[in-house]
Amino acid sequence: MAEISENGAADAQQSPAAVKMNVLAQFVRDMSFENILAQKGVTGEVQPDVQVQVNLDAKKRSAENQYEVVLKLKVESKSKATGDMLFLLELDYAGVFNIEGVPAEQLHPFLLIECPRMLFPFVRRIVSDVTRDGGFPPLNLETIDFVALYRNEIARRQQATAPAGEERKLDA
Repeated sequence: MAEISENGAADAQQSPAAVKMNVLAQFVRDMSFENILAQKGVTGEVQPDVQVQVNLDAKKRSAENQYEVVLKLKVESKSKATGDMLFLLELDYAGVFNIEGVPAEQLHPFLLIECPRMLFPFVRRIVSDVTRDGGFPPLNLETIDFVALYRNEIARRQQATAPAGEERKLDA
């Protein structure tokens, strides 16, 4: 039980440990870019329709307090007029993190929200550079809301495990 001083503040000895996160490494694990437009030899003005899929993966490493988080992107660009594929970019970008002071019950969301948030600016730059170097205007990805992505995935998993005919209510 924490002791309360005269000013109402809890004793400093009972305060939770500060969260520490260090990025130890980051790297492209896998990348593929296919310029289908150039392969087919299509000419003229093309209006692209770009679809981006995001997947996240996190796992504990053998070293204490170290985790590897992988941000996986699949970017498809198709012609709005014909639906023909213009390019396909697949990127797995990984980061190795040293994380301390995060309670066990909060570690999962921390790994899948805060860590990808740290990696995203680098992923955005790689996507921009690769699309530009591939012969297209640079694709500047919009900021990804990793909190919403996490909540949507948790809701999807809860619905998938709910017995048939039963609805589950999710807390906001």
